[in-house]
Amino acid sequence: MPMIDADGCLLNVSVEGRDGGPTLMLSNSLGCTLQMWEPQMKALTQVFRVIRYDRRGHGKSTVAPGPYTMERFGRDVLAILDDLNIEKVHWCGLSMGGMVGQWLGANAPERFGKLILANTSCYYAEPTKWLERIDAVKKGGIAAVADAVLGGWLTQDFREREPEITARMKSMLLASPVEGYLACCEALSTLDQRALLPKIKSPTLVIAGRHDMATPISAGELIRSGIPGASMTIIDAAHISNVEQPHAFTDAVVGFLTQR
Repeated sequence: MPMIDADGCLLNVSVEGRDGGPTLMLSNSLGCTLQMWEPQMKALTQVFRVIRYDRRGHGKSTVAPGPYTMERFGRDVLAILDDLNIEKVHWCGLSMGGMVGQWLGANAPERFGKLILANTSCYYAEPTKWLERIDAVKKGGIAAVADAVLGGWLTQDFREREPEITARMKSMLLASPVEGYLACCEALSTLDQRALLPKIKSPTLVIAGRHDMATPISAGELIRSGIPGASMTIIDAAHISNVEQPHAFTDAVVGFLTQR
């Protein structure tokens, strides 16, 4: 896996899959590494060249000092594409990855084919939830919020049915560097990208989770209605829908990206 320099921050990047195929870039949720996408990789790499990466402050990437912004995250993505000498990709981002995708779609449209914005939001009306999480993590580390976060990521039914997958997701979250996690939470606390949506001209699919309390269907609908021509599909899952319903998620992604 290459380490790619984005203004002094080394980003952990993985490139796999079909040489010469169309390229798809995947972007993770807060508290997740590129391993989050493992349920999709076997299917996606048969069709696409797939780029995954750890966001700054996460996984094997550098914990660069904050503050972080959506623009900073977006410029990190462009640095990866420039370093790999890739002109244009499709984008699939979940949660924070979907927020970064909104910034990219509005500000670097020439670099993106189709966009998939999954389990995400463009706007938080007020920052209380994020400020409370920041306070809790500062006092007790990520362990202080891990069970609550996991309860939002996956439905109770799934957590009971798939304890091993649930344990892996919790371990991924707990391994997140605290400073990077906090800097990302601070960026989310001021999120308002509503004005970007009409500027997005790429064909866009919004994916929402039927049981997602973190970014509910109404948040997905706000994005869908703001992006010209966007469509929406609902998956029977909570927030990390690609893990909870891997086949339905993969089918939605491949179907959208391969349709003419």
